[in-house]
Amino acid sequence: MPHIIVKLWPGQSEQKKLRLVEAITENVTTILGYGNDAVSVSFEEVQPPDWRDQVYRPDIVQKAGNLYKKPGYSM
Repeated sequence: MPHIIVKLWPGQSEQKKLRLVEAITENVTTILGYGNDAVSVSFEEVQPPDWRDQVYRPDIVQKAGNLYKKPGYSM
């Protein structure tokens, strides 16, 4: 705990994903005080044509009250 899910378009390199995992883990452990072993991170790649139906509507619009950082776009 916590488990962080990063949803993004395909195409980022494994190196960039690993760098992001390191940054997320470092910040979670520093800010929230969890140990490194408590943090897990996964990636879910979503094709651009599917973003609205698989991410934007269910995770952003329908769960707007849960968002702490809203996107600067609408669909």
